[in-house]
Amino acid sequence: MSALRRYPAQAFVLSACLGVACANLVRAGPALVVIAVGCVGAALALARHQRLLLACAILATGWWWGSHRLDALDRSALAARIGTAERVRVVVTGPPRRGRFDLRADGLVVRFGDLRVQERTLIRLAPARPPPEGAILDGIGRLDAPKPARNGFDERRWLRRHGIHTVLHLDTWAVVGRRGGLGGVSDRIRSAVAGAVARGQHGERAALLTGIVLGDDANVSEGLRTRFRASGLYHLLAVSGQNVALVAAGMLALVWVLGLSRRVGEVGALAAIAAYVLAVGAQPSVVRAGIAGALTSFAWLTGRLTDRWHFLLVGGLVLLAWNPYTLFDAGFQLSFAAVAAIFVLVPRIRGILDGYPLPGAVADGVAVSAACAAATAPVMWVQFHALSLVAIPANAVAAPAMAPLLTLAFAGTALAPFAPSAAAALAWLNGWVAAYLAACARIAGGIPGAQVQSTRSLLLLLGGGFLAAAYACSRGERNVARPSRS
Repeated sequence: MSALRRYPAQAFVLSACLGVACANLVRAGPALVVIAVGCVGAALALARHQRLLLACAILATGWWWGSHRLDALDRSALAARIGTAERVRVVVTGPPRRGRFDLRADGLVVRFGDLRVQERTLIRLAPARPPPEGAILDGIGRLDAPKPARNGFDERRWLRRHGIHTVLHLDTWAVVGRRGGLGGVSDRIRSAVAGAVARGQHGERAALLTGIVLGDDANVSEGLRTRFRASGLYHLLAVSGQNVALVAAGMLALVWVLGLSRRVGEVGALAAIAAYVLAVGAQPSVVRAGIAGALTSFAWLTGRLTDRWHFLLVGGLVLLAWNPYTLFDAGFQLSFAAVAAIFVLVPRIRGILDGYPLPGAVADGVAVSAACAAATAPVMWVQFHALSLVAIPANAVAAPAMAPLLTLAFAGTALAPFAPSAAAALAWLNGWVAAYLAACARIAGGIPGAQVQSTRSLLLLLGGGFLAAAYACSRGERNVARPSRS
């Protein structure tokens, strides 16, 4: 009740998030709408518990909406055609990824034989040549069911949580067009950004630059991806709030240089954030960061106070309202756990490190790395059954390179339409930054025992971690309490 009185907006958004998430446990029907209306009516009649009743009404409404969305995601018109082959028309909605024996990409089936639908599918093609993202393909396709659980991975459940119930094998196909609308705008922005950040670069450096800026590691070699995972640096290949913050800051700086008003800068920041989110795609981390950045600009434009927890919860609500299954997504869990750790744990860890002779910048990096590693460790173990033992020092060494890399990348993107040679020069310089990050991943990830993958090793690690944390806390408190000598 005290939280409702002090932070009503955050409590109401949290109620909505919990309601939508509850649909993953038990799906409810329209009766919840009746309950919600009853709670609203009671809140209007009673002055004493208005906020509590409104929170209950929001929770019930969120529960109903989550159940409705899950029913829609579980519905499939193509499932009845599994095992059949027809002429098909499908839109490639995601970047093709090269597997061991084939190419895979997310797709949207618009026609299968005489059936006209708008349903997502997983496309599998021969590994000869990948179609471009956004291409409309026409060919002969066969529908199969996703594979059941095998070797610790359940493809059927993973695809179902993304609203995909079929696998489309395309034997012969031809590109017959490009998608339009918002998806077409996204394709064009993504292509322009990818071409600008890696202009003149090839191989590993180009793959890393586009992977870090656009969150697409499809062209990064499997060996390097393995080293990034073992070193605890794999999150660098996913778009984070730092990317979005630099996009907004760059637009504000440009407007300031041009001598325009702050209001124009905030409107420009909103447009830049929207364009960047479109370029990256609907990844949980970038959607969360984009919503937070957009709400920050709106708060300034409307003269309202900003609250970081409120922005975080609104981002979670948008993602869950669109797909309640997102709750089980590793990217969603890692992103929100890391941000919450930065809010809660970093100040405490930073206070402990004040008792040690560390430079301020180093202490800040260690505090952020330690907080994020501690908060995301349970998620990493449950989702991937692996933990990196070198994540904190590896991130402390690699993280300082991220701001220069992103700054050069976004500056090159802005210059590319007007000064291609300058954009190429920035991309060449940025290639060395990408090479440095690759070296960090290879060195840290190549250390023997860098990654824990057994339960026994995990228990030993937890025991040692608790002892080290207890010692560090006690020493830090003694150093703070000890009077300084003049």
